[in-house]
Amino acid sequence: MAYVPSNLLVPPSSTMVQLLRQIGLTKSKPALIAFCVVLTAGLGYVDYITGSEQSFLLFYLVPIGLGTWFSAFWIGMGFSVLSIIAWVTSDVVAGVPTVGLWNIGMAFTSYAVFTTLLSKLRTLLKELDQRVRDRTAALKREMAERERLDHEINEIADRERRRLGQSLHDSLGQHLTGTALAAQVLREKLAERSAKEVSEADKVVRYIEEGIDLTRNLARGFFSPELEADGLNVALHGLAANISERFGVPCTFNGNDAVDVGDSTTATQLYHIAQESVMNAVKHAGACKIDIELARKGQKLMLAVSDDGHGFPKKLPEPPGLGLRLMAHGASLIGGKLSVTKNREGGTLVTCKLNTPQPTH
Repeated sequence: MAYVPSNLLVPPSSTMVQLLRQIGLTKSKPALIAFCVVLTAGLGYVDYITGSEQSFLLFYLVPIGLGTWFSAFWIGMGFSVLSIIAWVTSDVVAGVPTVGLWNIGMAFTSYAVFTTLLSKLRTLLKELDQRVRDRTAALKREMAERERLDHEINEIADRERRRLGQSLHDSLGQHLTGTALAAQVLREKLAERSAKEVSEADKVVRYIEEGIDLTRNLARGFFSPELEADGLNVALHGLAANISERFGVPCTFNGNDAVDVGDSTTATQLYHIAQESVMNAVKHAGACKIDIELARKGQKLMLAVSDDGHGFPKKLPEPPGLGLRLMAHGASLIGGKLSVTKNREGGTLVTCKLNTPQPTH
């Protein structure tokens, strides 16, 4: 007499599951039960034909497993009982004089253990699957919320940057301009009297005018109206010219005027990355030459800023500076990847690469 091995506690095979799904049995409990009943009866008949020398106890696990896995525990137990009945009946009809109660009990116990463990496994897998679904949904909500907050923070920061630039230009700039005019009037009055303080007045006027230039440059850094009006190419041209004029460092922009990002958010972030890169090159890298490049190849857009300064250390500090974090954050907002490497000719190369559809006009 062969009994059920304990290592057969596995779900139905994938091939059988696919076959049952194709014929729609896994979606209908009555149809599945009817199929398992017919299968059990067929196994009993084959068991009768083969005689008592060959045991079919192992094959009865198929309808038991199907009933347990796709229906419920009590359905599996019902088919365990039905399988015992089919097995005993086939042996009796085949001429076996008696079937030992011990054999019947051991077979039913094996079926019951198999059904119980398979039902537990089914429950655990369902719970695990539900947990995975819940966690996936939670992660999607968190990602969507994070993306929303990132865009909201970016909009607020951009709005505050523009407001501050506008305030510098309209308030402080106008105030310094008025102060410069008043200082110039005072200087002229001192000159009419041939006062010895004329030279000191000239210094005051010159300092105020330098303050006006500094305020305008700061306002231009915070607020870039040319970006909205004419696009990213014009803005980068203006950035290069401003750096060259303000700091006396040759800065050039190399880009095809036909390159169009087609998205104001992408253009704004790329401009801020370029602006931060050139300011780092001037203030921290001691650069004598800066190149800005904007290029597109198909759907791939690349912004590159290179300089001939002393470059970054081999290992960037942890955590990175605020400027690097702002550039990396801006790149992530537009789905780009920021890279800061050593230039082949010395200095630093900052690149931002992203995939963006080719604008249609």
